Amino acid sequence: MIDVTDFLTEAPSAFREKTGEQLREHAAQALTRARRRSTTLTDAVADEDLVRQHSKLMSPLVWDLAHIGSQEELWLVRDVGGREPLRPDIDDLYDAFRHPRADRPSLPLLGPAEARRYVGEVRAKAFEVLERAPLEGSRLTEAAFAFGMITQHEQQHDETMLATHQLRKGEPALHAPAPPGARSGPLPAEVLVPAGSFLMGTSVEPWALDNERPAHEVGVGAFFIDTTPVTNGAYTEFLESGGYDQRRWWSDAGWEYRTAHDIGAPRFWRREADGWWRTRFGVDERVPAEQPVVHVSFHEAEAYAAWAGKRLPTEREWEKAARFDPATGRSRRYPWGDEEPTAEHANLGQAHLSPAAAGAYPAGASALGVHQLIGDVWEWTSSDFHGYPGFVAFPYREYSEVFFGPEYKVLRGGSFGTDAAAVRGTFRNWDYPIRRQIFAGFRCARDASGV
Repeated sequence: MIDVTDFLTEAPSAFREKTGEQLREHAAQALTRARRRSTTLTDAVADEDLVRQHSKLMSPLVWDLAHIGSQEELWLVRDVGGREPLRPDIDDLYDAFRHPRADRPSLPLLGPAEARRYVGEVRAKAFEVLERAPLEGSRLTEAAFAFGMITQHEQQHDETMLATHQLRKGEPALHAPAPPGARSGPLPAEVLVPAGSFLMGTSVEPWALDNERPAHEVGVGAFFIDTTPVTNGAYTEFLESGGYDQRRWWSDAGWEYRTAHDIGAPRFWRREADGWWRTRFGVDERVPAEQPVVHVSFHEAEAYAAWAGKRLPTEREWEKAARFDPATGRSRRYPWGDEEPTAEHANLGQAHLSPAAAGAYPAGASALGVHQLIGDVWEWTSSDFHGYPGFVAFPYREYSEVFFGPEYKVLRGGSFGTDAAAVRGTFRNWDYPIRRQIFAGFRCARDASGV
């Protein structure tokens, strides 16, 4: 019998073994991959689509593009590099806290050609800084943290731009191969996660953001968690049973939201004479029963869980199911182990334009046998977004701390639109519980008293 409390540890990071030049190369590759994706998302449509606001929930694509460059200039060129500002006159335009998304189309934004030129100039300066900057001596430069932070920022906006593509009208602009089907045999419906302590969060992952820190021991009671995210097929049973019309499954806030907005199915779904259909990046298709449900709010996920006789997992339950290795008592970097994600582990990076079938990534299962915890769909948890014990805002309060509180729910695991650089076993996302345009799904849990 392993006494986990005797040696609670987390996985060492591969960064610790990299030399300075290897870190520079790693950072350069990550930045380049992010920019390649930004270019794909903005070059896929005409300029008039770039400046149009496709939904008041989202910025025009051209705002996201220039904002990416503005943040890179602020942190890499000016702060780390100590260089003269390129465009101090646009700092205010691209400050996300000054201008709500709905108001951004009315601002004197850079046009598509000027925005592309600007981000190109900033990137050239950033690479000059990367070549010369000491990767030690301060928290901002240690292990190339600032470059990792900007990489993650760009990838997060790339996922936001991908969501904007889902909201735009017209012919499909993006294309990708279909995701894989199920590659594992029949899976159990749920997995038992034993009671006990584990190490949550991280103190050693160099590119981890402030809300992932520090590592801290938490105790979790025994619980069962779904082996895979809830599928469209399972969710359809909730729909067909009248789940959206039965008040008993919904919280007060959920029922108020559902009735006020006349919500009767996941976003982008519609019912036809021959069944349920959806629109996915401009393509109309039958809802695939085997894929995880996506574009559901926290309220919808919570109602489904109640209907199924379960509940949503807490954030600590989700992370224990994802990271805890009962054979060693250690918390892994990823569900499958410590190595970086590959196409065999998870559906990430916009390689496909939808979730993959449940059971499609057996190589990505956790030590406890839970599948698809990384990639496919962000997973709603029941937890509000708060800092961990010992939290310290870094490098600025506006990244995490200003969002702490009961207004936001935590999501975990990343989606098919999340890049590997912007997700790991400790990564935390958050959003309003009403959000449905994001690539969010869920899995259920239930107590296992006496186990």
